[in-house]
Amino acid sequence: MKKLLIVFHSTTGGSRQMAEAAMHGALAEREIDVRMLHAADAGADDVLRADGYVFVTPENLAAISGMMKDFFDRTYYTVLEHIAGRPYATLVCAGSDGRNAVRQIERICTGWRLKAVCEALIVCTHAQTPAAILAPKTIRAEDLRRCEEIGAAIAAGLALGVF
Repeated sequence: MKKLLIVFHSTTGGSRQMAEAAMHGALAEREIDVRMLHAADAGADDVLRADGYVFVTPENLAAISGMMKDFFDRTYYTVLEHIAGRPYATLVCAGSDGRNAVRQIERICTGWRLKAVCEALIVCTHAQTPAAILAPKTIRAEDLRRCEEIGAAIAAGLALGVF
C-alpha cells in the first residue's frame, strides 16, 4: 500500500485546518495509507517510509515556521538521495504573502529531487496586527476545499501509479 505523509506545523490553527482538509481529501483514496504528523513528531524514518508528501506551514516573518525548518533540518541529509522523484505538494497559511515560505520549501524539495504535483497553495488570512497574527484562525470553507482537492489529487496519483 502506498503511503502519503502530511507534515504540518500550526500555532493558531490555520495550518492544522489546512492539513486536516488535505488528509480528508486523501482518505477518499482507500488504497493509500495517509499519515498526518506534527513537524515536531516527524522524522527521517517517516519521510523514508512515505511515497509522497504534503508539507503544510504557516508563514512566520516571511518564512516557513521554525518548527517546519527544524523538521527539514533534522531529516534533510538522512533522506537525501533516497527519496528522489517522489511527489509533493505545499500548503501555506499566510498573513499577507506566503511566497517566501513557498520558495523555501521549493528549494528544499529541489535538493531532495522531489516533484511538485501542483502549484503551491497559499491561503491568506490578512492578519496584520500582533493581535490578529496571534489570534486563532478559521480558514474559509472554499480554501479548505482547495486543500482537500490537493490531498485527493496526490493520493489518487499515488494510487494510480502516476507519481
